[in-house]
Amino acid sequence: MSGVQHITVGDEDGDQRLDRWLRRIFPQVSQGQIEKMCRKGDLRVDKGRVKANTRLDVGQVVRIPPLPDAPAPQYTRQVSRADAEMIQSCVIYRDADVIVLNKPSGLAVQGGSGQARHVDGLASALMYERDEPPRLVHRLDKDTSGVLVLARTRPAAAALTASFRHRETRKIYWAAVAGSPLPRKGTIKFGLVKAGGRGAAGEGEKMHCVHPRAIAETEGAKRAHTDYAVLETAGGRMSWAALVPITGRTHQLRAHMAEIGHPILGDGKYGGSGQENLGDGWGAGIGGDVSRGLHLHARSLVIEHPTSKAQLSLTAPLSSHMQDTWDLMGWSPADVPNDPFYGDEDG
Repeated sequence: MSGVQHITVGDEDGDQRLDRWLRRIFPQVSQGQIEKMCRKGDLRVDKGRVKANTRLDVGQVVRIPPLPDAPAPQYTRQVSRADAEMIQSCVIYRDADVIVLNKPSGLAVQGGSGQARHVDGLASALMYERDEPPRLVHRLDKDTSGVLVLARTRPAAAALTASFRHRETRKIYWAAVAGSPLPRKGTIKFGLVKAGGRGAAGEGEKMHCVHPRAIAETEGAKRAHTDYAVLETAGGRMSWAALVPITGRTHQLRAHMAEIGHPILGDGKYGGSGQENLGDGWGAGIGGDVSRGLHLHARSLVIEHPTSKAQLSLTAPLSSHMQDTWDLMGWSPADVPNDPFYGDEDG
């Protein structure tokens, strides 16, 4: 049995259900056990009683009572040869403690409604010489490609999760957006509040932006900051932007760019052609030879290595549909700084 633990909810886990969050960290705990702990008041958030379906906020502290030890791992789940080869081809870095993927657009990170194929379910194909599959330590949206880190040991998972939780990372996303944002570099500070979808299970829910002055008086609104920098433009109709999420809210980059009139290309949820924007009414669907896929890519991540404590700098090549767009526009990574916010001119 473990002792009582207190875990702070990290940036990547905000707005996640308590039961799903707990079972991801402690897979040996059943849904029934979680609900029983909630009924007895043993499982608490910020010292208050909660239900299993309570949504967590970034920074909240979850009190977890003593839990049974996890049984010896038995990884019998079969991954098809094609899926194993696919997920292994995504590996861009590997050592004894860490595996890093360039996650393809369209591949979910974890299972959910209608998600039969996802990174977590394919992790057994990434065991290599280990006896258990690597663990997720953060997330990316299904349609966002790019750097995704997994831990190969429990100590590494704890250290990496802490790094993300305490924002001891530097994440830069690349996006193609409609129009040309002005000024060319700035910070977006609209708060975000969730608006439920129309389906029985909340399908179609999305984040709505709230003016910074109205955040405090808007129920459920959370502050959110995004830094952006325009790297290249294509006649004012489309731009290549670097984005840094200072906070880690759901759909933050997508909602923020749409709010300032420059939705990310291929974003049907936040950048429909009927939305007012500065891309000459195109919305997120430019058309022509430009793919309809979401043009959002987790380009780079700098994080402390969980064992050596050295700086680990990771970079993921663009997904194929984004590379096609970059080729069409004549844009090259060699022509822009690695970190335009810090004045890095190394390319």
